[in-house]
Parts: sequence; structure tokens; C-alpha cells
Amino acid sequence: MTLFNQLDKHQLKELLIKCWMTHDGSWFYNCARELGIDVANKLNKAAIKSLSVIETQRIKKAMGLEKEKLMTFEQLKDFVINAFSVIKGDFMDFNYTFPEENRLHWEMTKCFAFEGMKRIGVNKQYECGVIYRVSCWLDALGINHTIEPKIDTCLLNSHENCSGDILFNL
Repeated sequence: MTLFNQLDKHQLKELLIKCWMTHDGSWFYNCARELGIDVANKLNKAAIKSLSVIETQRIKKAMGLEKEKLMTFEQLKDFVINAFSVIKGDFMDFNYTFPEENRLHWEMTKCFAFEGMKRIGVNKQYECGVIYRVSCWLDALGINHTIEPKIDTCLLNSHENCSGDILFNL
């Protein structure tokens, strides 16, 4: 019996996400080492932006919404919940809620990406890719939105935790 046949869906998802995030972190580390943190941040954001278009299409297709345009808060909320159900690993210690219509609230007290950036010594210059990824999803879906607070470098450099809101203009 192969490992694939031995793992349940949750174990398989966790293994694949950890491997993907390790690849992502290794890629970022090597870019920062070879090209500097500014170029690594720029390349990371470019990769996230191009990935988000493909990622949102694949998630919509898996949800049976390939040809649908998300027009309502309920449709967008359903998309986000389903997307995180497959791409968020247990080690990604963040929570998100929808406290009112057209608002997503997130909270992270310990960010996996920030911890990785601390390990390689670039956390003070790291430009958040986690919230940027969600913002790029929204761009790819044609959803006008704003993020509060505005994020330049990682919020954990200036705050005790990373939290904020994404406001949807639907």
C-alpha cells in the first residue's frame, strides 16, 4: 500500500501544503540571498499576482462556478471559505470572520511567513505576501476592495499581532 492510500484527505492536504510552503519559503530565501530583499519582495509579489489568477479560476471550477461572476457578498464569502478550506494548513495560525456584510476580518498572532522571515533575518524588510495573496484573489475576481490598515512591511514589525479588515465594494 502506498503512502497516498494510507493518508486520509486531511493528512494529504497538510502534507501537500507544508511541502508547497517549504518550496515557497526556500524560493524566497534563495532570491533574497542572491538578489537582495527588495528584489525578492518584488518577485514574490509578481509570482503571487500571476498565481492568483490561475488559483481563483481553479477554485471556481472546483466549486462548479467556472463561468459565474461573483456578484454578491454571499457568493464571495462562500468562495473565500471554500478557498481556505483547501489552501490553509493547520500550521497557518490565522482566523478570519465576516463580522458584517462586505467585510472580512483577519487575525494572526503568529504568522508562519513572518516566522520564516525571522529565521532568514529579513523580517524587518519583508512585504506581506499572505494578505497580498487574498487581495490578488479579489483583483482576479474583479472585486473592488480596500485593506485596513494599509500594509507595507509585515504588520508584526509594528503591532503585537497582524489583524485588519478587507472591505468589499460590491
